Amino acid sequence: MVAKTLFGFEEILAKELRDLGAVDVKEGVRNVSFYGDTGFMYKANLCLRTAIKIIKPIHGFKVNSEQELYKKIYEMEWSDYLSADKTFAIDTTLFSDNFSHSLYVSQKIKDAIVDKFRDTQGERPSVDVKFPDLRMNVHIHRDHCNISLDSSGRSLHHRGYRLATNLAPINEVLAAGLLLLSGWDGKSDFLDPMCGSGTMLIEAAMIACNIPANINRKEFAFEKWDDYDEELFEKIVESSLNKTREFRYKIVGYDKAPSAVRKALDNAKNANLAEYIHVERNNFFESSKNTEGQLHMVFNPPYGERLDRSDLDSGFDIQDFYSSIGDTLKKQYPGTDAWFITSNLEALKYVGLRPSRKIKVFNSQLESKLVKYVMYSGSKRTKFQNKEA
Repeated sequence: MVAKTLFGFEEILAKELRDLGAVDVKEGVRNVSFYGDTGFMYKANLCLRTAIKIIKPIHGFKVNSEQELYKKIYEMEWSDYLSADKTFAIDTTLFSDNFSHSLYVSQKIKDAIVDKFRDTQGERPSVDVKFPDLRMNVHIHRDHCNISLDSSGRSLHHRGYRLATNLAPINEVLAAGLLLLSGWDGKSDFLDPMCGSGTMLIEAAMIACNIPANINRKEFAFEKWDDYDEELFEKIVESSLNKTREFRYKIVGYDKAPSAVRKALDNAKNANLAEYIHVERNNFFESSKNTEGQLHMVFNPPYGERLDRSDLDSGFDIQDFYSSIGDTLKKQYPGTDAWFITSNLEALKYVGLRPSRKIKVFNSQLESKLVKYVMYSGSKRTKFQNKEA
């Protein structure tokens, strides 16, 4: 099988797969391949935090023309996967000089499949692009075509808990990946000081409690497959829930917009995590650390369309904003590992602190950096002197 992911998350997705029990795990670009049985496919969809889709390859061949593509698709034994009274859809991705239009290729493949059914059974399945019984994934790279079954359906970032959102909310898979890259393990207090609709908080709580990422999701594509084993899936759900753990620290979110606070609280409730998450109206730049011990901070600063009207009306200045982030961290948050993501790489200069790590990631199509700033308790020199002593 192949798990698709975002750029920069391949290594952490491979670790997730190994931890779940996958065999022969190999990292690619925006994907990780692995082996597992049907039950593992169910478990991967349910539990993986950084996967976007789990696809199951069923056939591969060389192809150089539309006629050859039609012929080889027609020759496949489609009755193993689909029946004439079911619906299907095709998603096509092309990286080939031989084929240039993905929709046309999808149409050609559709023609071959329905012609095969019509010729052999006298009736044909229908296409349903929104709610198909079987969704296929076609990938043509140069002269090689891979046909896979999409076991997930909608992207796995649709967790099922987020019913209320702010402008440009962070993708759930992106949030989970940033948390895992930051080393969040649920063994300290956590703060998102610009929490928006609460996605980072909820993903942090799910990691801390070892709750399956997609436990709130209503449906997976494999549930419509002819060989779907409902009893096996229920056993996997039960087994995964039995591995949850208690969390004894605090997960806190700040936002200065009352509407964002309400949405974050609603989403935490939808995720059945309200008991672990505290959200309050607060301006990060007027806040200070109010917990003892180490604090883990991860956030997605607002920018562009995520700035609210009051920011824009007051003449928002990106340099001042990033400078204020640095000043607040330095003066108000000792004993904190602070991570945030930004696509404004120029603005990072104005933070005024030296990041201890920079990790290249993508937020949608925007190349971004996940940066880490270590705020020591007392001076950095004192910290190292204590270590030497």
